[in-house]
Amino acid sequence: MKKLYLLLFSIWLVFNINAQPNDSWPIFRGNQNLTGVSGTSVPDSPKLKWTFETGDNIKSAPVIVDGKLVVGSTDGWVYCIDTNGKLIWKFDTGNSIEAPALILNNTVYIGNLDGMLIALDLKSGVKKWEYECENQIIGSANWWTVGQKTYIVVGSYDYYLHCVDAETGKGLWKYESDNFINGAAACSDGSAFFGGCDGYLHMVDIASGKLVKKIDVATYVASSITVENNKAYIGDYDGRFFQVDIISDKTSWVWEHEKTKLQFIASPALIGNKVLTANYNKFLYCFDKNTGEKLWEYNTGRNVEASPVVLKSKVLVANMRGDLAIVNLSDGKPVWTYELGSQIISNPAVANGKIFVGAYDGNVYCFGE
Repeated sequence: MKKLYLLLFSIWLVFNINAQPNDSWPIFRGNQNLTGVSGTSVPDSPKLKWTFETGDNIKSAPVIVDGKLVVGSTDGWVYCIDTNGKLIWKFDTGNSIEAPALILNNTVYIGNLDGMLIALDLKSGVKKWEYECENQIIGSANWWTVGQKTYIVVGSYDYYLHCVDAETGKGLWKYESDNFINGAAACSDGSAFFGGCDGYLHMVDIASGKLVKKIDVATYVASSITVENNKAYIGDYDGRFFQVDIISDKTSWVWEHEKTKLQFIASPALIGNKVLTANYNKFLYCFDKNTGEKLWEYNTGRNVEASPVVLKSKVLVANMRGDLAIVNLSDGKPVWTYELGSQIISNPAVANGKIFVGAYDGNVYCFGE
């Protein structure tokens, strides 16, 4: 019995270290390590509660803090709506938005295709500052705090990972890669980790902007990566999904489909001993994170770019036909599906028992009890 209690406690501890609080989803993968794990449960059969219409396609993943949902649209506007679907404020950035927002300390940080990183007050939508990159921003910003100073890091198609002061927007440093930076950087143990389109895993010290190490992973990495305990989990454009040991600079295991070899656009989700990702070949996959053994697969029915989200014992996945599905984390068996009818390319936000998702028809959809 004592061993059983210890096992249950260990499972609880692992989940709560990785999961977000159940009332917020402040960054597009839930936390700084980009693990894609929510601390909330959703109903077994969620119902559509409301929709909110923006002016154009939504490619930006929604985020939510303090009952305020923030999402960007390709109409160039940032929208802040409450959990009942009512507009609180909106802000015109001047160009299309594909990057997810980051909400931190009552501030919204979001980039657009002009390469502008803009900080907005969460309550009012008033602009605090803006910082200009030299090319478009596609990925989410992330953050790290050292003492009293908070660093905001964001990648750009100008090949640089940029770091700015969270309060003032002053540029602190730029780290140059050798190609576009498409995804968000994971932040862990004082370092920023990202897979570049240059085929490298980059590890950069956040306080100084100095390169810690650069590991050759051989090919184009379009998605964000997930980091835990000196291991990085990466999907690439050649259809490989793999674990990199950051200490030894070696790839620990690699999985690839024997036939399709299509790109991984989705970012991984990591919970306990499982790592999950979705491929352009329509499938959601679950692997043993230590060995790379495929534990199960689920055919979503259409290509997948949106990243999966773990909801305790369930997994939420969306595809480019506009289907949402919830499957069991244990075996991948579906427990709920919903046909939205418009393609979904960004992962949902989950908070307070509700699912919030943006679609290509320009609408934000809310599902719940």
